[in-house]
Amino acid sequence: MKQECCLYPLKWIKFFVKEGLTPNEIHSKFIKVYGDSSPSFSTIKKWAAEFKCGRTSLEYDPREGRPKSATTPEIIEQVHDMVLDDWRMKVREIAETIGISKEGVGYILHEELDMKKALHKMDATLANSRSKMHSHENLCIVLGVF
Repeated sequence: MKQECCLYPLKWIKFFVKEGLTPNEIHSKFIKVYGDSSPSFSTIKKWAAEFKCGRTSLEYDPREGRPKSATTPEIIEQVHDMVLDDWRMKVREIAETIGISKEGVGYILHEELDMKKALHKMDATLANSRSKMHSHENLCIVLGVF
């Protein structure tokens, strides 16, 4: 729901339409009172036509389409759980599994969960240390040293 201050001009437009004023006359009244802050003529004309056709509600109609945000607590929790289960999982894989965009996953990881690129660095560090450990073990086996 819009705030009361956003609906205030609509109340007056509705009132003036019921009084029988034209959109030009309504716009002139708004200009006198509000100056540059008044609604545009096209806005007044649109709403005047709506009220003239029988509209009674001052609320804006809900818009269809994609939700503004994919960062619901449930989705954030799903991303978090997936990363904890397999921290080497790719952003693309998370996005396809959950059904949101890669950008949405990136936003959740970086902004909501504060997970930066440290995971990739940790992965490289662990891989290097593992390979060093294996090469050291292999060297000990070849040399016969335990």
